[in-house]
Amino acid sequence: MKAKDAMSLLFRKKTFAGSSTLDSQLKRCLSVIDVMFLAVGQMIGAGIYVLAGAVVHSQTGPSIIISFSLAGFAALMSAFSYAEFGARYPRAGSAYTYAYVGVGELWAFVIGWTVILEYMIGNAAVARSWSGYLDTLVNHAVSNFTLSTVGTLSSGGGFFSRYPDVMSFLLIVAVAVIVAAGSKSSASVNTAFVFLNLTGKFRKKNVQNREVFQLIAFITIYGFTYADISLWTGSDESGRSRFFPFGLAGTFSGAATCFFSFIGFECLATAGEEAKNPKRTIPIATFGCLLVVTFTYVVMSSSLTLMIPWEKVNPEAAFADAFDAKGAVVAKYIITAGALAGMLNNLVTGAFPLPRCVYAMADDGLIFSFFATVNKFTKVPLNAIIVFTLLNATLAMVFDLEALVEFLSIGTLLAYSVVSACVLILRHQPAPIDGDPEKLDSGGRIKSWVPFRNFWEGLPVGRSICIAVIALVVSYFSLAFTIRLGKIFTTSGFICIGMSTLLIIASFLFIYGHEQNTLDLNFRVPFVPLIPCVGLLINCFMMAFLELLTWARFFIWMFIGLIIYIFYGLHHSKEGKKKRVVAESRLSTISKNSCDRN
Repeated sequence: MKAKDAMSLLFRKKTFAGSSTLDSQLKRCLSVIDVMFLAVGQMIGAGIYVLAGAVVHSQTGPSIIISFSLAGFAALMSAFSYAEFGARYPRAGSAYTYAYVGVGELWAFVIGWTVILEYMIGNAAVARSWSGYLDTLVNHAVSNFTLSTVGTLSSGGGFFSRYPDVMSFLLIVAVAVIVAAGSKSSASVNTAFVFLNLTGKFRKKNVQNREVFQLIAFITIYGFTYADISLWTGSDESGRSRFFPFGLAGTFSGAATCFFSFIGFECLATAGEEAKNPKRTIPIATFGCLLVVTFTYVVMSSSLTLMIPWEKVNPEAAFADAFDAKGAVVAKYIITAGALAGMLNNLVTGAFPLPRCVYAMADDGLIFSFFATVNKFTKVPLNAIIVFTLLNATLAMVFDLEALVEFLSIGTLLAYSVVSACVLILRHQPAPIDGDPEKLDSGGRIKSWVPFRNFWEGLPVGRSICIAVIALVVSYFSLAFTIRLGKIFTTSGFICIGMSTLLIIASFLFIYGHEQNTLDLNFRVPFVPLIPCVGLLINCFMMAFLELLTWARFFIWMFIGLIIYIFYGLHHSKEGKKKRVVAESRLSTISKNSCDRN
């Protein structure tokens, strides 16, 4: 196979027919506020109850407020790009589909496979935290019983839990049973039923959101009554800064982990089919929910770290234990009850997209068709639910919460980085003029001032942009790892930083030197290429500050996935089959015309 043919296979793109990206049989009834609070409700529980304690205890200390702020800003930069895709393809609804449309099948597989891992780790972490809060509620009776009955799994302090968390295993299985048996109609009607229940009962949902914010206000205000500013100032006995006990590297690492807290805004795109005006609603709701959630995380984590020393924060039940330490027993029970309810909602909500993401990839032919089988009785992808629930539950049972939390954000960061890259690529592709595919605008053409213009114009349209984006990402990582490894003031580090900076500037100017298309969208990312490039920069830096073991585990997971794709997905891809049919049809037509001439 020629290299050109291999590249065309790996980067073939998913296509939509005409206006099908906007057609929907669902009722368009969701307003900006409706959609925004669907995402707020998804993000709040996972972020503050699951991540705060673990990140404070092992990565940041009180500087978690900076970590959440950085993560929120990074999410906002990525949200601009995500919002443009939401306006382009309201029905697509996931980074997997966005990548399939924007940069091709290989990257779509990487993102889809990563998102599957992300959902599994996220659900496992929520289940572990739920179990921890329940254990706190009953004065550690669950953990003590497990230790005395089953025994220890490890000595603690490593990847594995101190004891097998059977409670979290059973919780995930119970939620999966609800998901598997929750519908009696077809898969499409099942999806509609889920959305219609969310929207038709939105008055009730608003009440739930008010109760959530009332609990947050209670935790924050009551927590500030115990505030001790000395916990943020000065140094401890060992000379470490109380505010930055893990240094700036820990704060950046914490920001990367905290980025997972903002994963909920992905669900905004899945509401595109029911938004009154998806091209307007999705972008505004995205920005609104991010501002609300970032502010909430910052004030709640401030309250926590001003109540008790960071080293005494319980990773698995941070707020409940903090109030318990202050003797506020009633507050402890109120917070625990609210946290359990909030996390249970997150767990149920998070259980729906995992099997459907697996189903989407299997239905596209990228992973085994076994997972695309819809049960004829329940009309849900039962095989996907069973297999990945067992994997999910096992992760929750055997791995420590802090180990799970460290592994959370790499998939999210990668997915959003690809979406930002897709905006750069698609914005510089020629677009039809007035919907006529025969007439294309000047998108992707080289501006007259770009050096070696004739050479670049000889490449296929968009190829030079792809090269520039790859160069940009490589230089971002080179710069980030040089700083991460502390090589700034060495000769090699100085050379690396200088070359990386020059390559970043050159790549940015080169992208700027291309004409953008004039495709009419209700929302377009402003200041392109600046905002997508800034989003990529922040995401690459945060990924670089993740632990090396996190990268190692991620590469193992990706290696397994790529083996599946190379030996199965590459040959069973529906998009590939469709293109082969078109190619064979053209070849047949050419042969027929040749025979007719003879």
